[in-house]
Order: sequence, then structure tokens, then C-alpha cells
Amino acid sequence: MFVDLPEDQLREYRSAQTDPADFDEFWARTLAESRSVEAPVTVALVDTGLVTVDVYDVTFPGFGGQPIKAWLRVPAGATGPLPTIVEFVGYGGGRGHAIEKLIWASAGFAHFHMDTRGQGSSWSVGDTPDEAGTGPQFPGFMTRGIADRESYYYRRLITDAVRAVDAARSLDLVDPSRVAVLGQSQGGGLALAVAGLVPDLSAVVSYVPFLCDFPRATTFTDNDPYREIGRYLAVRRSEAAAVRTTLAYFDGVNFAARAVAPAWISAALMDSTCPPSTVFGAYNNYAGPKQMTVWPYNDHEGGGIDSDEQSLAVLRGIFAEQPAAAASVVG
Repeated sequence: MFVDLPEDQLREYRSAQTDPADFDEFWARTLAESRSVEAPVTVALVDTGLVTVDVYDVTFPGFGGQPIKAWLRVPAGATGPLPTIVEFVGYGGGRGHAIEKLIWASAGFAHFHMDTRGQGSSWSVGDTPDEAGTGPQFPGFMTRGIADRESYYYRRLITDAVRAVDAARSLDLVDPSRVAVLGQSQGGGLALAVAGLVPDLSAVVSYVPFLCDFPRATTFTDNDPYREIGRYLAVRRSEAAAVRTTLAYFDGVNFAARAVAPAWISAALMDSTCPPSTVFGAYNNYAGPKQMTVWPYNDHEGGGIDSDEQSLAVLRGIFAEQPAAAASVVG
């Protein structure tokens, strides 16, 4: 069934999320601190047995310089520099296996597939620990360190995502002027966050994004992961105001207001995990050029392969319009 407002009302909906006065200062400081840590980006070719795609095991410095894993997949024998997609993973998953997610490299792109710190044990394998200790939390990641913006889990993860773009751009196989970000659910929320923090992306693709419009999401759906926050506050009742303050610094609604790259966003009208109003809360606040795809009869799976097919056509067009850098080799 449809779980939210009618589509015409969704297109007019505005989130009640606040925009902290020091939002930009907080993120500028956070990113500057992590970028100041000198650590190498390492790249090692993996023997996968594939003949059409080369895969590299990448380690790059994320939040606080902590090591984050990624896969770099490129067409076999590519010399670069290539238009590049930096992809972020959905909640509970990790970067998976080297031979997964071959569509983007098969299409001629470089595909930088970031691991997710501390996750990767629910539906896809991960290899990166979350090195920060936290206070009390409800099981999952939504309340890890939520009592303060400085310790919140998503401060680390969003910084990792920005640093993934930095790391990808440092590689000789990657054309730094032609980089798009992409993700679904949590990955879609991270794509929106990066779009608000990195001004010179080629494109943003965000499928049924999570981490958007916390004021509505945390009271509108009984589904996890948003429900983790409600369960936490059901016990720690006095912390509601502090939690709301923290979440405002990590909301896709506020990142969207700062994003200028062309964006393709999707929502599913039967999505009970990321209700469509929360997605439209971010979309309607998006500052740059944007297009919305609505999947009327889908839940949180969204458009599935149809979304990838649509995005492939979009990204081909976007990258074709941009001049390519000179040829190089992997570094």
C-alpha cells in the first residue's frame, strides 16, 4: 500500500528540520582535521580470474586518517584516466567481494566502491572496523555516539565518504574532473551528504536515500534503522533534545541545501523503511539541478535494475559532455 502523502503533496512537502547556524563551520573543521593527517592511498591488483575487469584492493585514509577499504574496478587493461563513480553502500553492508558490482567497470567507468566502517555483517561483507569507542547505544549504528555531534557515528562515516572522493581523485586511473557519487538507501544518503560537502562533482545519483528528514522519519515509521533512534529515546527519555540537535548536522535535508551538482534522486511510494516524504524533504531542498524518479509500486528496493539502467544512460551523457584528462596509468 502507499505509506505516505499523495505524490502531488510530496512534491510540495517541506521538512521541519532546522539548519544549525554553525553547520558549515562544523563540517569544514571536521574535514580539515582529517585531511591534515598524512597517510598514503595504497592500491594492489587482485587476482580475481576475471578477464574483462581489473580489480584493485584500495586502502585510503578516512576520518582521523583511519584506514578505510575500497575496491577499484576498471575495464581490463585500462590506462585511464577514466570517468569515475564513487559508490557508497546501504545500511548493514560492506564493499562485498571483489567480483561483485561489475556493471560500472563493464560500462567503461572506474568504479571506486567504498567499504562502510563497522558494518558489513548483515547482507554484504565488509573489512573496515570502526575504531572509535562510544557510550550507550541501541543495537545497530544509528545511536552510536549520538549524544554529541563530535562522537556520532555518521560524523566518521560521512567524512570517510568525502575522503573516498579525495582518494579516488588521487589515482592515475581516475579522471578527477569527471567524478560522480552514487548509492542506495544509506549509500544514497551518503551521496547527498558528499554532494553538500564537495562542490565540484559531475553528478549525484541517490536511490531511495536514508538519513533524510530525521524529524519526520523518527516519528513516522516503525521500521529499522530509523526505529533504532526511537527505541533508544524510549529508554533515555531526557536525551531527546540533544539527539535532535545532533541529527541536524547529519541530515540529508541540510546537505541538499548546499549541493550544486546535477542530481538524480528516486523515491518509492510503498517504501516503509525510508518513507517517500523523507526523500522529498531532501529533494525539495536540493539547491542544484535535480530530477526525481518515483516508483509507485515499490518498497525500499526502489527501481532495482531499472534504476541502474537509467543511471547508466544519464552518466554516459554527463561524462561525454565533459573533456577527458590526458591518458595515464594506475598509481
